Amino acid sequence: MATYNIKVNGKMHKVEADADTPILWVLRDHLNLVGTKYGCGIAQCGACTIHVNGDAARSCSIPISSIAEKEITTIEGLSDIVRHPIQDAWREHDVPQCGYCQAGQMMSASSLIKQHPNPTDDQIDTAMRGNICRCATYKRIKSAIKTATK
Repeated sequence: MATYNIKVNGKMHKVEADADTPILWVLRDHLNLVGTKYGCGIAQCGACTIHVNGDAARSCSIPISSIAEKEITTIEGLSDIVRHPIQDAWREHDVPQCGYCQAGQMMSASSLIKQHPNPTDDQIDTAMRGNICRCATYKRIKSAIKTATK
């Protein structure tokens, strides 16, 4: 085991973990940030999406050893205000059904909006392609993303 200093949601944390421990498990098991969900474990479903230096990334496939000097943002740290605009839009469009994928969906959507403040349908489709929703609320997700950009 090694000791890592990582910055999560604007705060520094000292964590002891094996070098190959996925950051997902560091967040959940060491830091008790359980908003990031475990889905498939192979970076295909998007439930574990976080931001690494502002970009959407699948935390289940990123070892803690590769995180040094990078900033991590989880759903818990998405906004310094009460809610991020994407969170308000999610409520307005009644997006969540079971809710399991929603943290990952919102993290991907917020990263998209940061990169493309007024995304096209194609940009939305491309950015959200890796996020699977078993409840199939894709139309509402797209509508919420468009609302959040206003």
